[in-house]
Amino acid sequence: MKILMVLTSHDQLGSTGKKTGLWLEEFASPYYTFKDAGADVVLASPKGGHPPVDPTSEELKFQTVATLRFKIDAAAKEQFAATKRLDSISPLDFDAVFYPGGHGPMWDLAEDQHSKALLEAFLAAEKPVALVCHAPAALRHVKTAAGAPLVSGRNITGFANTEEAAMGLTDVVPFLLEDELKRLGGIYSKGEDMAEHVVVDGLLITGQNPKSSAAAAEMLVTKLT
Repeated sequence: MKILMVLTSHDQLGSTGKKTGLWLEEFASPYYTFKDAGADVVLASPKGGHPPVDPTSEELKFQTVATLRFKIDAAAKEQFAATKRLDSISPLDFDAVFYPGGHGPMWDLAEDQHSKALLEAFLAAEKPVALVCHAPAALRHVKTAAGAPLVSGRNITGFANTEEAAMGLTDVVPFLLEDELKRLGGIYSKGEDMAEHVVVDGLLITGQNPKSSAAAAEMLVTKLT
């Protein structure tokens, strides 16, 4: 079982002058879910190297068993600091792909052509794809073989408008993910703000927020076993 995790390389929160990146829990919880299931995990990002971490996600109140485990895991941190460039990755080498969120993907993975091609290839090969929180933004330009938006008519979730508003970032992000998924024809659903909510539509797995990351990862493993 070989799983690719695609991480953001974007570290600027719009024009605020503040830093962003991936949300640590959304990386750490799935990473250890996969490792503990015996998977070979490979990390990639658009620019390669050390991906940015949203500094807010490193605050004490957002720490979990998985994030604390990561902080003392020298091997995991070494791997994290040396992600492969996304353009060097072949989907043929993997059984599934997982995209953690954080605000970074709203800027880079949402528009990255290598990511788009990768997701299309995984789904065309009938391999499971999971994306959490803001990471479903990476589906923005992904098409079916017939050329329609991939999310059209699919059950899907992602970071909700109400969650974005609670963070005070409605006017900072390049688009509101919930609105975009609906615009593309997705059958969007949400649970309570910042509570676990995972949606499975065939091989497409999406999670609403950080609290959904572990469950989404577990569902991905289930698809492979």
